Amino acid sequence: MKFMVDESVQKLRGGYYTPLDLATFLAKWVNGVNPEKVLEPSCGDGVFFSAFAHIGGLAQGRITGFELDPREAIKARTKATQCKVRAKIHQEDFLGWAKNKLGDGAVSFDAVVGNPPFIRYQYLPPEFQSQAEAIFRTLGLPFTKHTNAWVPFVLASIALLRPGGRLAMVVPAEIIHIPHAQALRTYLGKSCRRIVIVDPEEMWFDETLQGTVLLLAEKLHDSSDHPHGLGIYPVKGREFLLLDPETVFMSPKAINGKTIEGKWTRALLDSSTLALIDKLTRHPNVHVFKDIADVDVGIVTGANDYFLVSEKTVKQFHLSPWAHPMFGRSQQCPGIIFDKTQHQANIKGDKPAYFIWFSKDERLQDSNALAYIQHGEKQNFHIRYKCRVRAPWYSVTSVYATEIGMLKRAHNLPRLVLNKMGAFTTDTAYRINSQIPAKQLVGSFINSLTALSAELEGRHYGGGVLELVPSEIEHLLLPIPDDTVFDLGELDDLVRTADTELILRKQDTRILTPLGISEAERLKLLTGWKKLRNRRQRISQLED
Repeated sequence: MKFMVDESVQKLRGGYYTPLDLATFLAKWVNGVNPEKVLEPSCGDGVFFSAFAHIGGLAQGRITGFELDPREAIKARTKATQCKVRAKIHQEDFLGWAKNKLGDGAVSFDAVVGNPPFIRYQYLPPEFQSQAEAIFRTLGLPFTKHTNAWVPFVLASIALLRPGGRLAMVVPAEIIHIPHAQALRTYLGKSCRRIVIVDPEEMWFDETLQGTVLLLAEKLHDSSDHPHGLGIYPVKGREFLLLDPETVFMSPKAINGKTIEGKWTRALLDSSTLALIDKLTRHPNVHVFKDIADVDVGIVTGANDYFLVSEKTVKQFHLSPWAHPMFGRSQQCPGIIFDKTQHQANIKGDKPAYFIWFSKDERLQDSNALAYIQHGEKQNFHIRYKCRVRAPWYSVTSVYATEIGMLKRAHNLPRLVLNKMGAFTTDTAYRINSQIPAKQLVGSFINSLTALSAELEGRHYGGGVLELVPSEIEHLLLPIPDDTVFDLGELDDLVRTADTELILRKQDTRILTPLGISEAERLKLLTGWKKLRNRRQRISQLED
């Protein structure tokens, strides 16, 4: 976890400038409704003023802009003057202003453009945190402190639009799948006639370390209008900017129902794949994970660099009585079995192979243990938050092992681990308690349906690694054939050495074929997984 002191000034301000070509594309699209009142909730240096000038101005339109940074506000005013754009720039917090206007219902904009700030809620000053929460409350939406500043910015902007108005913004690609944006997705789905995400293969803002997309949303026209749903328009390069934005907006087939109600990842798949997934959820041998197993987070030490150590450290401080085998990362368990052989490989590779546990029930009098505790206090481990809130600080709580583990993050596909050593797992892994035999659950877990389900339920960031939290794991689809016997040793070797697609094909034959799932259906699931995996990892799927 990064702390505020470790972040750059730019990241704390949340400002990443929009390239003029993207801003022009967005301005051109909202200009299609001949707006008279335009909102720009985060002006920055005024690039959208240049964009409107580039397309011939706003005719009779006027822009209301907001910029908190005084230097940027001056730049924006100067840019508006240079571009001969009628604009009033408020040097104040947009969310506070929006909260008041939403309360009295006095303002209604024809269009919104912008690139809202990307700032984690925890990094916002207290007064801005309050304003962000107030936006959710005003709109009757559930609030979470895991949110990011861009979410209430988009919420407030949509709420301030008139019926039939248009919003065009640059937003993080996580709008599609991140849990903290669910309230926004729901609100957009109910408030908008049509939503389109322009989804690029490449990173437009390398410095953000996360992908971005273009959000185009047209609000419902009147009370008799109804939502058409969401469409995703994948692009490679910037050639799409030569197209008419209206053509782009109307091109993707809109999907409604489940897609718009939950994570929008489903909209990346074709309708036949979605229909197949929905059909298989009704198969008697296809289970929802939470119905056959429980998920719990691993051990939270509060200071992994102190409690998770190599054998060298164990020997240096004479800690053998308190050293227990552990794993928590893929480097420590690249297969599906954690046993003595893997543990010895970790030791030989000088990896953290042991968890140091001083039980709270133990009366520590050993000089070696006391020396290591003193060593930790000299390095201020005892004042780290999760250490100082427990007594004593060096006694980690909730220490137990399960027969099955699962790593929190995965490169290609998630996997369960048969924990033959009874090793402990840290909070980068999960502890799984199964209602069915452990070998059966571990062996059944690797297949195209579960892998595709994980892509739909999970989330990812700029680095392309898939991450699953317990609430997402609980919803995974897991096919379990009745009489299949798994050779986990063979599967372990495959996972360590073979191509992922080859592994899935082999596993699909063992797991999905006995369930009556045809070869064509198996291929459809595999293709769907590959499409989402490639998008996550930014592997090209579009022709040049």
